[in-house]
Amino acid sequence: MSPERQCFHGSAALCREQDKDKTMKPIFSPNISNKGRLFRGLGALVFFVGAWFAFGVSIWFGMGLVVCGGFVLFEALRGWCALRACGIKTRL
Repeated sequence: MSPERQCFHGSAALCREQDKDKTMKPIFSPNISNKGRLFRGLGALVFFVGAWFAFGVSIWFGMGLVVCGGFVLFEALRGWCALRACGIKTRL
């Protein structure tokens, strides 16, 4: 326990246990199940198919969909969800 931190909970063991809960997880650590990974993989496929058609309309719109699809594919392959990493609860 650091000298500047004082524990008023009654025991130093309780204070150490609370400190352990506040540690950060490694960056991009998996936080979704296989069901969520499958859902995100299908979402990436939808983005890429949409980009294929969007390039006929506008190259910028198509590139935007490719970038979104790439990010969602990264989430699916890594098993990591950006929204969950920010503390927002998602269904899958």
